[in-house]
Amino acid sequence: MQKISEPYLRDLEYRGFVEGLTFKDKSSGRPLCHYFGGIPYALPPGGPFRWRKPRSLPSCFRYGTRVNPGRYAGGTGVCPQPGFGKDIDTRHWDEDCLQCNIWMPVGTPPDEGWPVFFYIHGGFLQFGSPNSGDLSALLSETVCKCIFVMPAYRLNLFGFLASRELCQDSGPTDLVANVGFWDQRLALEWTHENISYFGGDASNITVGGYSAGAHSTFHQLAYDLGVSDSKSIVRRAIMWSNGPGLQPKSMTDAQVQFDELLNALHIPLDLSPTEKLTKLRGLDAKTLVKASAQVKHHQFRATTDGSFVRHGLFHEIDSGGFAAQMLRRGVKLLIGECRDEHFVYGNWRPPKNSLKSLFERLQADYPLTACEALVGHYYPGGRLPPDCKDWIDAFGRIYADIQIHALERGFVNALVRHGAGGLVYRYRIEWRAKCVDKSVPKQWGVTHGTDMAIWFWGNGELLTRKEKKLVRHAFHDKLARFINGEQMDWGTEHPLHLRRLTPKGTVEFGEDEGLERGLEVWKVLQKVGVTGESMAAKL
Repeated sequence: MQKISEPYLRDLEYRGFVEGLTFKDKSSGRPLCHYFGGIPYALPPGGPFRWRKPRSLPSCFRYGTRVNPGRYAGGTGVCPQPGFGKDIDTRHWDEDCLQCNIWMPVGTPPDEGWPVFFYIHGGFLQFGSPNSGDLSALLSETVCKCIFVMPAYRLNLFGFLASRELCQDSGPTDLVANVGFWDQRLALEWTHENISYFGGDASNITVGGYSAGAHSTFHQLAYDLGVSDSKSIVRRAIMWSNGPGLQPKSMTDAQVQFDELLNALHIPLDLSPTEKLTKLRGLDAKTLVKASAQVKHHQFRATTDGSFVRHGLFHEIDSGGFAAQMLRRGVKLLIGECRDEHFVYGNWRPPKNSLKSLFERLQADYPLTACEALVGHYYPGGRLPPDCKDWIDAFGRIYADIQIHALERGFVNALVRHGAGGLVYRYRIEWRAKCVDKSVPKQWGVTHGTDMAIWFWGNGELLTRKEKKLVRHAFHDKLARFINGEQMDWGTEHPLHLRRLTPKGTVEFGEDEGLERGLEVWKVLQKVGVTGESMAAKL
């Protein structure tokens, strides 16, 4: 579909005026949707505010006036980041990235307002932005009429660096870790407070995401379940192709990573905390990103800080506390996977072709005790599994298992065991649209990300007429009902069963053949204390 655009002015009342775009069909002039790109939800996090919690916009903040509105027709700033399989591209970098893109349906909203989908982008928490994709076809051709709020947030070491020095810098009551998650939460709170000015229903917010965005969704849901009812925002959650992961690393583990980074940057470890942070904050983003790729623990992810991420979070899952809170608030969960996730996972900073290298690569993401347990479980005797062509292939498969297949099953099984199965809707996708061939090798099959063309109605590319009919029947009509907060017939007889889109493009329902294998991995990790029970609880 070829599009044209024209300015679109919106009155945000006490926040002032903003100007975005209305996209129109070029041939007919029919309005497709409205768009605002790069609207700030927080103050800039650069300079002395690097590695500090995001700061809310002051109450006096205005985006613009009627005569001179704030103009938001582009996109968000892009947090400095490594590339996926390519050299670092700094052209669009901007540490001032705490902004969001908003996509709106055209027409008059329902009396209560449009439902809201707060969508968190993926990228291993290391790269990505909400600026890719085009929702104009989705919002104009399908029954999925909702407002999409898509925040940018701090990534990699900018969003997930943690240490005692940073904690001391923030003061005893404002522990600094997981600032990328705090960014997402502030964006969610901004959405709750302001979405009514865009025609949205602040009481009807679904939080969801793809890949690391789904992992983020889990942590946003966990945080939201831990706050009082008056501060709770999340009504439903969507986790596309990712699971809860492990109980995040300890502050001790984070300190090891922090010290590795300082060594890579030639910053003496015997300096005072203030001197260390002054030097770090004085370095340019490219220097930091390059150094972060050189350390052993080069993946910057969540930390169990006792603030955003609770100690014993996974014990809550296993003991039933998590399920009880979901039941009390009626929070429903849509969660699932693609058949061949491992092809993409195996290409993110893969190891060399040896078990030793695979073991070291896993340590960049997971605690040592977890890595030892996983290697012992997957490769008894140090042998390569028969279904893996080499150790690089083996890495992709084990990485996809931990990020998605196995721990997703452990999480869902715990919810079902504790009575929350009626809140869970599971799926598996084994079919891919033809337009995906433009960006993903055919030999990778239905790998990670190929289903974006399903959920986002081509995701900027064109589905054929036959594919649209299939996608609408398989998932899209039900997705719209889910986001609306309506009842939907998922078709499964048991909460652990799957709604499966088969390679032939048919929808089938039935048992999950991978469930038993996934639960074995969950139990292995329980034994070493990285799910289910914190190490602190064992001591």
